Amino acid sequence: MIDTSHKKELEDLQERLRELRELLHRKQDAEAGAERSLSGGAEPAAAVLPGPLLDELRARLHALHPADVAFVLEALPLEERLIVWDLVKAERDGEILLEVSDAVRETLIESMDSEELVAATEQLDTDEIADLAPDLPEDVLEDVFQSLPAEEREQLRAAMSYPEDSVGALMAFDMVSVREDVTLEVVTRYLRRLDELPDHTDLVFVVDRAQRLKGALPISKLIVTDLEVTVSAAMSAEVLKLHPGDQAQQAAQAFERYDLVSAAVVDHAGRLIGRVTVNAVVDYIRDRTEAEQLAQAGLREEEDIFSSVWDSVKNRWAWLAINLVTAIVASRVIGAFENSIEKLVALAALMPIVAGIGGNSGNQTITMIVRSIALGQLQNARILFTKEIGVAFLNGLIWGGILGLVAFSIYGNPALGLVMMAAMMLNLVLAAIMGVFIPLALDKLGRDPALGSSVMITAMTDSGGFFIFLGLATLFLL
Repeated sequence: MIDTSHKKELEDLQERLRELRELLHRKQDAEAGAERSLSGGAEPAAAVLPGPLLDELRARLHALHPADVAFVLEALPLEERLIVWDLVKAERDGEILLEVSDAVRETLIESMDSEELVAATEQLDTDEIADLAPDLPEDVLEDVFQSLPAEEREQLRAAMSYPEDSVGALMAFDMVSVREDVTLEVVTRYLRRLDELPDHTDLVFVVDRAQRLKGALPISKLIVTDLEVTVSAAMSAEVLKLHPGDQAQQAAQAFERYDLVSAAVVDHAGRLIGRVTVNAVVDYIRDRTEAEQLAQAGLREEEDIFSSVWDSVKNRWAWLAINLVTAIVASRVIGAFENSIEKLVALAALMPIVAGIGGNSGNQTITMIVRSIALGQLQNARILFTKEIGVAFLNGLIWGGILGLVAFSIYGNPALGLVMMAAMMLNLVLAAIMGVFIPLALDKLGRDPALGSSVMITAMTDSGGFFIFLGLATLFLL
């Protein structure tokens, strides 16, 4: 019985990674021993050891799926990564380059000469070359263009012309289409003449003489239907039609809603020009999710975990600078109430609680709003503001009341407890307002709604929380 659980697969992959790293270390030790032997004038007996080790390492790598090789490469420091990359079978270079992250792909491409890059790229379909094209040097891309047949060259130009977040960027050109006036027997004979079906082929698309899409014939129905039946009688005329200019996010939602494996892509005249498959959609969702997670912290995807210190600093400095400014603002807010804090030291102990809870609540709101924007569910911002303020008010009443009781029990001051509850309520309301406003404003400006949102909401709730709590304490306690 095959264990298909994700946890088991990950454990197996990590075990393979440990084995590969052990082989790499043995290779490096053998090479170091050979160098010592040569420097001492002795016979370099160890010099013969790397050969078998390299063969064993090549065999291990050859047995891995390209996605697993990509996982291994991403988990290795640069020096070991390049050793493994040199050992990968040349005919799989292109597939592996597609699987690795942007940052790792950049380091691998930098280690390859033009001929290697052209050879790696020529292994790929035109839609896959389009995915790789932005990372390739211009001279390499031009050589790839020249090496392609005229039809594939035009397909590549078309694929590269679509925006990154469009259906056109996800579109593949390998598909099977038939005419509606033939029998299923003809279709079956046609399919059997193919070397293999394109990946994720669950539909045979039905077109007319002008290549306009008329419907689709599911492979599952083709198998069980009488071969004398015509395609027009067996096909389904109601099929999802995507356009290359549609948003990729909308296509992803359609795949999830209708449990699709593939969907047709048609031009403005209804002509079939390609298809989108579930693997492309899954890759898109994964990349988008990773980008949003990084964007919330103000990071870009270009940073590899083994990047140089300087590259990592360049990736992180901008939002750290913004954080520094907001921290200075928060410190000045506290500074404005120094006299109040001196008179009632308990304020210094309690004010971080108000700010911290507000930041957490704001991040929860932002997460919900960013998700709603991504799913296209956000239609009425006014209703959303009202709902989130209501949630914040109720949470503030409950948890602020609890916190007020805790403050009263510790310091024996009922007025301090009431101020604590009021400050918590007001800061949670501020967090809700900003948690809705920040992603909506970014989206309105054409920016990623998640971009630095967690940094900004934390800044607002810190400064706002300190001001509200210390201000209320100054007014009512001193």
